[in-house]
Amino acid sequence: MQDLLAQFADWVTYADLGLVQGSPLASSVNFFVYDSIKVTVMLAVIVFLVAIVRSYITPQKVKKWVAGRTEGIGNVLAAILGIPTPFCSCSAVPLFIGFVESGVPLGITFSFLIASPLINEVAAAMLLAMFGWQIATLYIVSGLIIAIIAGIIIGRLHLENEVEEFVYKCKLHDLAEKAMSWRDRLIFAKNESRDITLKVLPYILLGIGIGAVIHGYAPLTSKGMAMGTALAFMMAVIGLSLPEMIILRKVIKIKLLVIFAGILFISFTLTGYLFNAVLG
Repeated sequence: MQDLLAQFADWVTYADLGLVQGSPLASSVNFFVYDSIKVTVMLAVIVFLVAIVRSYITPQKVKKWVAGRTEGIGNVLAAILGIPTPFCSCSAVPLFIGFVESGVPLGITFSFLIASPLINEVAAAMLLAMFGWQIATLYIVSGLIIAIIAGIIIGRLHLENEVEEFVYKCKLHDLAEKAMSWRDRLIFAKNESRDITLKVLPYILLGIGIGAVIHGYAPLTSKGMAMGTALAFMMAVIGLSLPEMIILRKVIKIKLLVIFAGILFISFTLTGYLFNAVLG
């Protein structure tokens, strides 16, 4: 597969575009064609597989699994469950209310809310495609550690009074989980793969484009710098978007929202620096 892709990139660069082999422009174009196709295909495949897993991990099941857990174990479990669960405006508030209603400690709830945007299949796919499973694993493990520690810190700050009062009075009734056939799961996964890939593709191409320019025109310069910056930017776009903050503001007060956003911002920044250092 990689050989075929490399041959295609060579054909585009040297035969189709007629660029001079060994020139900075040819090197940049070849890098961009090869990596953009490789990352996009791997992203689509990984999102598809994660969506299959996600079809089994429903919000109702997540809430039941973390309910009654103690600090530490609960934070670890919540962070792990946050990996395949999307953080979006349609799920953030119901999940938050559901966790609080079920008696899940606030720190454990935030381990889940932090892990969900911090560790996402888009970044994992990019790192796996471009740098291998070791770097992708480092990304997932570092994200888990951040989510676990941050959740424990929030739990020990005793910020329960920073949650809007109506949340504690809510009585949500779990909807009956719809039985899904394999055909339903495959259709769901296909739609998720298409929608998420198309949504983040511009940012992926931007990051690869920066890396391609550095690769062609400044090969002694660390390619990891561009990747770390692009990775931090992409995670911030997903996890710190204004719509998400507005939605969360409906259930938590300003102080807790600022703490949550601050933890994510620091986490994304540190992750970027980590990968700049590792890949440098």
